[in-house]
Amino acid sequence: MVEPYEELEEGEAVPEGYVADFISRKPVRATPEEVQATQVFARRLVNDFGYPKDLIQTRPQFRVRARPSDEKASRGYPVDIAVFSAKRKLEDDAFILVECKRKTRQEGEKQLKTYLTMSSAQIGVWFNGDDHLYLHKRYLTDGTLEWVVLPTIPRWGQGVGDIGLLRRDQLHVPTNLRAVFRDIRNHLAGNTTGITRDQDLAQEIIRLLFCKIYDEIDTAPTDLPRFRARVDESADKIATRINDLFDHVKNEYSDVFSMSEAISLDSESLRYVVGELQTYVLTEATRDAIGEAFEVFIGPAVRGEEGQFFTPRNVVQMMVKLLAPRPGEMIVDPACGSGGFLIVALEAIWSALEQEARMKKWSESQLEKRKREVAGRCIRGLDKDSFLTKLTKAYMAIVGDGRGGIFCEDSLNEPQHWRDDARSKIKLSCFDVVLTNPPFGSKIKVTGAKKLSQYMLARRWKPPKGDGGGSWEPTSEYMKDQAPQVLFVERCVPLLRPGGRLGIVLPESLFGMPIYGYFVQYLLENFTLRAFISLPEEIFQPYTHAKTCVVILENTPPKIDYPIEMAIADWCGQDSRGNQTIRVQPDGTEALLDDLPEIAEQLSRRLHWR
Repeated sequence: MVEPYEELEEGEAVPEGYVADFISRKPVRATPEEVQATQVFARRLVNDFGYPKDLIQTRPQFRVRARPSDEKASRGYPVDIAVFSAKRKLEDDAFILVECKRKTRQEGEKQLKTYLTMSSAQIGVWFNGDDHLYLHKRYLTDGTLEWVVLPTIPRWGQGVGDIGLLRRDQLHVPTNLRAVFRDIRNHLAGNTTGITRDQDLAQEIIRLLFCKIYDEIDTAPTDLPRFRARVDESADKIATRINDLFDHVKNEYSDVFSMSEAISLDSESLRYVVGELQTYVLTEATRDAIGEAFEVFIGPAVRGEEGQFFTPRNVVQMMVKLLAPRPGEMIVDPACGSGGFLIVALEAIWSALEQEARMKKWSESQLEKRKREVAGRCIRGLDKDSFLTKLTKAYMAIVGDGRGGIFCEDSLNEPQHWRDDARSKIKLSCFDVVLTNPPFGSKIKVTGAKKLSQYMLARRWKPPKGDGGGSWEPTSEYMKDQAPQVLFVERCVPLLRPGGRLGIVLPESLFGMPIYGYFVQYLLENFTLRAFISLPEEIFQPYTHAKTCVVILENTPPKIDYPIEMAIADWCGQDSRGNQTIRVQPDGTEALLDDLPEIAEQLSRRLHWR
């Protein structure tokens, strides 16, 4: 049996029921508090705030004196995480104390004040995995003690007075946006007056996200961003600056945000959000910031009913790499959501254009003109959710345009019933690449005789007779309803040009359950199946437990005998709670357990597109 505080040997597995402490590498019991709060904030201290591990103590726990008269602190209050100003980690070196107990904000604040009063530490953090409080202990000139709520904590090497003074080029890439947004969402839900619905909160945070992203793009590297909150700056002053920034956003993107829109968060809540996001550079985030925010801010019940399970960025990147879109090719996502596939496809095309520009010695202005031209001419998206199409248009506008090709339409309706602007830009049989993750779920169905009558897959099919291996036969009778993911496959047929490529996320049940034999038959009769990748169940958790797969198809008549690339991903970079799956290597470095990049690399070498 491994003792609780015995450091793990190199390569040694963590005992069952324990987790390897991020700082000390010692096994600690995997309680919810430990996994969802202590370990999360320890990583944030290192990855987001830059504190070296050798200045942080977790196990054994640092203790503060219970009373001033105590000769030693060894019998005092244990602290979950302590950050020091020196490697010797003496009492006088304590700088930040972090408590991760599952308490209320009021209880957490009371405990922090007790710890800070009995310690030389200047800053206290209460974080329970859902909400946080940053508290600063400050002595006034007359010797009295003042407590100041901080918008964030200082990065390593900075003091409290430096908060809110990072230049644009000093912002850093966030490592766990989901945790940050979860923190923001829970705080706003519990503390914001007048806004309680998740969708209303989502509207507010999206406006602020675009203020942040616009500010990052519009601010010179050595200038101070406008999206900032200083320690002694009033909440009203911060709100005034952010509202002014949103006016610029509305003027720049008048086709996305109406001039009547306004940020409705109260000043204190606004200060909280700005404080949480101000040190990050979201335009360089490794995941789709808008999709992350929407996933957190829209409740699971709403998502489940609408089938809006956003595709993780590593899945999107794998599919884009496998389909290899090229400059000049037409690309569409008929269920574009917040635009994840379109953004990553555009990034891939721009990367190819940058390589071409280096070879042909284009000027910077020539390259930028070509990028904008490609974005406007080649990128198209449809979604029936007006809020999502608004997000896609705004996000694409900020990263480099292409928003003129995004339309709020029901892809499964007859194309002749789309509005004129959509029909003029989304023509049938003209797309080289279709990338999509259609909505799916047991409770969402497509109904209506007029809509269903377009689709062969909406008909009732007769199964083969006996065991002779015959074919399914469509009847003239239509079902009363059909799953949207089934119909989306058939919708992609008229969108693709001959030889076009389709990448789609589908439930594996469509390929494993005998009742869907007609669907598999239709797919294999109308496409050449190029690749099938089985995804782990955790990929869309905790939002849905559906087992999914990625299917890569070519719009060509299938041959009698041809190779199909197959892959199974055991790891997808996250567990069932959405937390990153990280393994410590023998050399002490960390590696994300994610098979998708390797699958993308290997299969892309074997898929040869015309």
